[in-house]
Amino acid sequence: LSILFLPLVAYSQYDRPGSSDGQFLKIGVSPRGTAMGDAYISIVQGAEATYYNPAALPWTKGTDVIFNHTQWFAGIKHEFAAGTMNFGNLGSLGLSFTGLYTDEMKVTTPLQPEGTGETFYAGNYRFGLSYARHLTDRVTFGATCSYIAMSLYKGFSVGAVSVDIATMYISDFRSFRFGMQISNFGSNIQYVNESYPLPTSFTFGFSLNAIEAETQTLLFSFSAVKPNEGRPLAQAGLEWNYSNTLFLRGGYRFGQAVANYSFGGGARANVEGYDLRIDYSYSNFLLLGAANRFGIGVGL
Repeated sequence: LSILFLPLVAYSQYDRPGSSDGQFLKIGVSPRGTAMGDAYISIVQGAEATYYNPAALPWTKGTDVIFNHTQWFAGIKHEFAAGTMNFGNLGSLGLSFTGLYTDEMKVTTPLQPEGTGETFYAGNYRFGLSYARHLTDRVTFGATCSYIAMSLYKGFSVGAVSVDIATMYISDFRSFRFGMQISNFGSNIQYVNESYPLPTSFTFGFSLNAIEAETQTLLFSFSAVKPNEGRPLAQAGLEWNYSNTLFLRGGYRFGQAVANYSFGGGARANVEGYDLRIDYSYSNFLLLGAANRFGIGVGL
């Protein structure tokens, strides 16, 4: 793991925007996580862990399924779906799908600016397989192997493979958690003669209950990210939890030129033995506008 961290540390003093491809891999998929400013690596639970930290999977018992939708800018849609199952001492398995795609668009040329009569779609997709297990009663290790498919237009499609490697530690003291992950470590993406690496990053973070009462808790979470194309970034978030049924969240991203504050909420209920969850988040992107995310999860 230390050897894998070295390339990220070596470029820590440089800003190199536009030097990586597959930027859709950096878009947060979780309403809960993005509401807390993406300070999510140490608190992620359930099937969303396949994206943020697969080492969190063994802490979820039974089966969990999640469906999240993001209304991105310019009418672009972003979807995430995942399912996980805990096999006890054998570990936990997870499957995940991420998609960023456009509506149907017209093919135009300089001679036919109103359209040629043809249409096309552009889309980026990621298919992931996750595995994780306990190393000790408090430490877990996990990994996600992904296939990435990107299509701009017919004849302009590429693929790549990547791996995420993660670990997590959980303590009894105020539910303290610590997590680390290397994300999107894999092959380059090449269109025609241009080749670019994936947006590899190293993330670590911690969380704990700042306030613990009989029916309420206030969770604080912090994470730091070192991308391969820029300077380190930081995120912080808060979550107010009432009786594990109602949640209010807020977060802030430090060092980012576009994204800053976010907020959201959620609700949770046990219905006929099923753990049902709904979540929403609003993320402000300054001049670009805002992104709204909706999610629903079911655990058994």
